[in-house]
Amino acid sequence: MKTKKLVAVMLFIGLCLVSQAQTNQTKSSDPDNLAKEYFSQIMGVAVNATTNTKLYQFVYEWIGTPYRLGGDSKRGIDCSKFSLAVYENVFNTTIGYNSRNQYANVTTVQKNDLQPGDLVFFKIRSKSITHVGVYLGDDQFAHASSSKGVMVSNLGEAYWRRYYFSGGRPKVDQDRVMMANMGSEEEDNLN
Repeated sequence: MKTKKLVAVMLFIGLCLVSQAQTNQTKSSDPDNLAKEYFSQIMGVAVNATTNTKLYQFVYEWIGTPYRLGGDSKRGIDCSKFSLAVYENVFNTTIGYNSRNQYANVTTVQKNDLQPGDLVFFKIRSKSITHVGVYLGDDQFAHASSSKGVMVSNLGEAYWRRYYFSGGRPKVDQDRVMMANMGSEEEDNLN
């Protein structure tokens, strides 16, 4: 009787191991699936929302980059230059050089219709747009925070809910280049 139980337990364990091995083999044979799962865990976005692996990889490579007003490199970057870098490197599109200019070149999108890659704009203690980020999905967005550098935040957090202004999807012309409006010097110095 003991032998039958022992054989049954061993068969059960063997089946579990074979099943697990097949699951792992299926996952590892699809690198995009592995990348989606990885970025989903790192950025807090559901796997089914991680449609653009290139976007998540780019953001991941910049996380932790310090904030620097007017900066445009990994030594320091501001919010508008970060969103510009995302668009140039991920979407092969040039958008405006400051947050107000970027907003002028988007089609507004309702918050509940945002898709990964859309821009999110904020009016922080101002009547004008002062901050921009790139939406990742599941209310998460990537941005260059003046206090913590490039990071991922949640639109549902009280701070971001308070200052959220609008979402937008860049208008793209035939050359896939958004024209930057050349404004006053004051506008050019904005994030």
